[in-house]
Amino acid sequence: MRAVVQRVAKASVKVHEESYESAIGKGLLILVAFIDEDTEEDIEWMCRKIVSMRIFDDSQGVMNLSVADVDGEVLAVSQFTLYASTVKGNRPSYIKAAKPDVAVPLYKRFLQILEEKLGKPVGKGIFGADMKVELLNDGPVTIIIDSKLKF
Repeated sequence: MRAVVQRVAKASVKVHEESYESAIGKGLLILVAFIDEDTEEDIEWMCRKIVSMRIFDDSQGVMNLSVADVDGEVLAVSQFTLYASTVKGNRPSYIKAAKPDVAVPLYKRFLQILEEKLGKPVGKGIFGADMKVELLNDGPVTIIIDSKLKF
């Protein structure tokens, strides 16, 4: 499981060009992808890591607070292209990314656990839809997390 976590001043995802699916203010935009080998343990670990990660400034301007500490919002969007392989040729291969029959239940479970750990609803896109994601990156702060690289 891979996630790109961005601290944002605001973010939104549109489906069908004009209608908003979800929009948030200060918080985190999470782009997330899955592989067939991902487990409940990976999802639990990733959600705990994301909600607890201290990447928001405290009163001294030091990144010492989590999204939960600042009562921030979260928008999580599925993005299978995070597993692109660019080793051969010029067209990325997405063979490692989980197919929808595996990825959809993992994404739904990710959203559920993330909401439980955050204690509030999480914004989301529509799995497999052509989405337009807008964000105002704050910092910028962008963190890449891979559950298979936890030590």
